[in-house]
Amino acid sequence: MSKQLSVETIVCSEYQRLLEEAQSALEVWNEHRGEICRSLVVGKEAGDELLRLQAKFARAYTVLRNHAHGCLRCQLVSRIAGCSSENNSDTVGRDLYS
Repeated sequence: MSKQLSVETIVCSEYQRLLEEAQSALEVWNEHRGEICRSLVVGKEAGDELLRLQAKFARAYTVLRNHAHGCLRCQLVSRIAGCSSENNSDTVGRDLYS
């Protein structure tokens, strides 16, 4: 009997966890940015907070991207999905912003 592998059966749980962390960091950064823009708060504290949140997102995204490039399971899923290994970072970006 041959078993067919589906993308769902080989999804990397670490990728999913890192993706959720990056998405959460992006949402928090966007929410705070919107709140500051709506309230017209200007000042060093507001700017520092936005920079801190932006850096948190950047770190989370970098960890996600590095994982996707280094994980054999993620590379396999990427190839199954029709993406080349060179475009793997684009796949990460699409996952994150969708």
